[in-house]
Amino acid sequence: QVQLVESGGGSVQAGGSLRLSCAASVFDFSIYTVGWYLQAPGKQRELVAIIRTSGDTNYADSVKGRFTISRDNSKKMVYLQMNSLKPEDTAVYYCNAARIRYGSWVNYWGQGTQVTVSS
Repeated sequence: QVQLVESGGGSVQAGGSLRLSCAASVFDFSIYTVGWYLQAPGKQRELVAIIRTSGDTNYADSVKGRFTISRDNSKKMVYLQMNSLKPEDTAVYYCNAARIRYGSWVNYWGQGTQVTVSS
């Protein structure tokens, strides 16, 4: 079983920065695609950024140039550096780990961490 624990959320003024961290408890962390998703009140969960086992990354258009995702396989950690934060970035941010198992993607989620950006 995979356990993911996020940290680093909080409140910040617009233009500020936060760094989210996600600690994974899993034997073979390096084979997982990992990422960050956000969910704003009343809205569906949506992708922020992912980083594949190859190191390739993808970002939502809304965060390109502002957010950077990284991973440290030796520490089983995933990070999201968030700069130039905007009020519309306010949401609960979830860490995700995914892998293909028996031909289908299997997803694991953390409990989420709140990010609040004030204007």
